[in-house]
Amino acid sequence: MGAFLNLFKPISRIVPEVKAPERKVGFNQRLLWTIISLIVYLVMAETPLYGIPLQEGQGGLQSMRIIFASTRGTLLELGIGPIVTAGLIIQLLAGSDIIEFDNTNSEHRALFTTASKVFSFLMIFLQAGLMIMGGTYGAIGFSNSLLVFGQLLAAGLFIMLLDELIQKGWGIGSGISLFIVAGITKTIWWSSFALYTVGDGKRYGAIPALLEGIFRGEPVWNWLHRTGGWPDMLGLFTTIAVFAFVVYIEGMKIELPISHSMYRGFRGKMPIKLLYVSNIPVILAYAVFANIQLVGQQVFFRFNQDGANKALNLIGTYNATTGRPTGGLAYYVSSPGALDAVMADPVRALIYTVIVVGVCVLFSITWLEIGGLGAENMADQLIGSGMQIPGFRRSRRPLVNLLNRYIPTITIISGLIVGTLAAFSEFFGVFGSGMGALLCVSILYQYYQTMVQEQVEDLYPFLRGAFR
Repeated sequence: MGAFLNLFKPISRIVPEVKAPERKVGFNQRLLWTIISLIVYLVMAETPLYGIPLQEGQGGLQSMRIIFASTRGTLLELGIGPIVTAGLIIQLLAGSDIIEFDNTNSEHRALFTTASKVFSFLMIFLQAGLMIMGGTYGAIGFSNSLLVFGQLLAAGLFIMLLDELIQKGWGIGSGISLFIVAGITKTIWWSSFALYTVGDGKRYGAIPALLEGIFRGEPVWNWLHRTGGWPDMLGLFTTIAVFAFVVYIEGMKIELPISHSMYRGFRGKMPIKLLYVSNIPVILAYAVFANIQLVGQQVFFRFNQDGANKALNLIGTYNATTGRPTGGLAYYVSSPGALDAVMADPVRALIYTVIVVGVCVLFSITWLEIGGLGAENMADQLIGSGMQIPGFRRSRRPLVNLLNRYIPTITIISGLIVGTLAAFSEFFGVFGSGMGALLCVSILYQYYQTMVQEQVEDLYPFLRGAFR
């Protein structure tokens, strides 16, 4: 066993965990636990942190908060950001062979899970500290800072255990995915129908604002578009269009015929989806962007508030009132906003788009190997599950050569699509952001696949190896 994983042996017994069920949990019971976890998440998202002033809006990290199921000023201030960041670090270490890890060894898997939890808690600790020391809540005093810090740690640990509860087999799918969908759905619903009045004198929701504009006799363009970045009908129509586009491309795939080496009558197809690496590149990219923002805020407000240090300005400069980035790397990895802001600063929009697309492509290629999605891994899974491709010898090399014709190219195209969609959708005011639409559709599609897969496994038990 590697020296790195050995470091976690002494603490593996004291790290809190959710025990996996000893037998297969029925679908209805798993659905119940999933719903309970979702309700707990929604309650936490509406429970304000004790000891800080009331927080308005989402601050300068709005798009990041949507992706990481975070709500400003509540127990879910950090959301799933620390868990995603820790997972990124530990997977990169494992994928680059810095960590010696054998996925077939149960002891290795247990220690790897412990290491992931420790890294997650360290990221919760770090990000909570950066939030407080970076002046996110203003001058709240030492005692209130400790109180808020403790609340963020406890909430982060609880979310981590909820995610583990679902992933261990008590629920359906992944807790992280569930919370992302819940946050995005809430944002879309709120942006469409919220009734409170905002700065332009209309209701916040796009549909109530449309009705007000019609009754007031405003020009038709004002029915569709609102200045100030408030939700409008243009954003709602674009949201529907983006969801339709994502649903369409989710169904695009290349299908390779497969057959079972022992059951001659069984034939099927192995799909290689156009979005081969799914939503992973977007999540990883915005995890990096969110941490750049957090570090940039900390550095600026603690050491460079006057902007005199040119080297530190490269990391990021911020508006002291709104907390939004105004320059440096943090400025260019945050979306400029809707079309009005894009037209005012097209250079920033172009740089932001290039960065998002480039990072998504990079993470797509990286995740191909780290996530076990490469041609070699897929060939091993096919052979190990007793499947083969008709017309090819049942050996590794021919299968790898065949899969390499498709997988690398599709991976790059996948990264380009998700990166471009994520960047451009924000410019048109898509509710929940373009990344949110992509994540929501792909996660719901994964839930659908999971449910169908369970039904197929019950009918054909010998296929479980192929699915796993």
